[in-house]
Amino acid sequence: MMDHVRLQDAAAGSDEELAIETSLRPRRLDDFVGQDAVREQLAVALDAAKGRGEALDHVLLSGPPGLGKTSLANIVAEELDAPFVLTAGPALERKGDVAALLTALEPGSVFFVDELHRLPRALEEAFYPAMEDFQLPITIGQGPGARVVTIDLPRFTLVGATTRSGLLSTPLRDRFGIQFRLDPYGADELARIVERSASILGVEIAPSGAYAIASRSRGTPRVANRLLKRVRDWVQVRGEGVIDDAAAAKALEHLEIDKEGLDRLDREVLRTICELFAGGPVGLSTLAAAVGEESDTLEDVYEPYLLQRGFLQRTPRGRVATARAFRHLNLATPGGSAELFD
Repeated sequence: MMDHVRLQDAAAGSDEELAIETSLRPRRLDDFVGQDAVREQLAVALDAAKGRGEALDHVLLSGPPGLGKTSLANIVAEELDAPFVLTAGPALERKGDVAALLTALEPGSVFFVDELHRLPRALEEAFYPAMEDFQLPITIGQGPGARVVTIDLPRFTLVGATTRSGLLSTPLRDRFGIQFRLDPYGADELARIVERSASILGVEIAPSGAYAIASRSRGTPRVANRLLKRVRDWVQVRGEGVIDDAAAAKALEHLEIDKEGLDRLDREVLRTICELFAGGPVGLSTLAAAVGEESDTLEDVYEPYLLQRGFLQRTPRGRVATARAFRHLNLATPGGSAELFD
């Protein structure tokens, strides 16, 4: 009975977190902070489509996780006042799954496919005629008696999101008439996002506190909002209820987030390369086994920021820690002075 209660509590907590996360997402293009070129180009495309009374051309959004691809897909639906249908590449296993979703779409719908690069290649062919001609050929029967029936689909907008656009096939990529790449955010933009989210959450925050959180958020709004919620918890329990520079610094130190935005696993990855493998090179699978993490997680979640900040290099022989990584960890470089860096 207790296990059942705990499962109910966990589900309720998960639903509450999801509701909070959803409330922090901008609903209109004017509320979306950052990605100025993307916003301007998307605004023109949306206005043109609405002016002609047509569905927006298919949109491909690429970039690292947490930069707002799902938010932009929702915004497209809101701006067009269109139904929003959500799925993900791994959830589509059979052509029947694709057919069921496409045939249920209402005219003008925004059909969002997250993790598009994980869509099985065998299912891509089902999207080609749907995206180009808004038709869906279905094979009925087997063998010599099989026949093809073509179903007309309502005009819709497919919005695909991917963190690894290089894994998309060329025929699929070329069918998106609008293609955007989202880049990491600057600290000033993230501070604006933190202030907006704090207002929605009813949290009192000073500009210095917002900037302190933003500067450690890895250039990612999702991380900024996650840190804001944890800092909010800390100031409620151990602070004075207001997030200023000092309170944010103490809360982030409690969370083991350093001034470069590195968390415990980031530092563990760097320390493993520096100490266990003398700075590298070390292969990705070997590194993943050494730190007890999946290779895909290291490559997609942790490595991009370490590369961006100049702590890590990718070489043909494997990953190599830079001199900056040794300095950040206060370690001596291999073959260098045994004296610790400042």
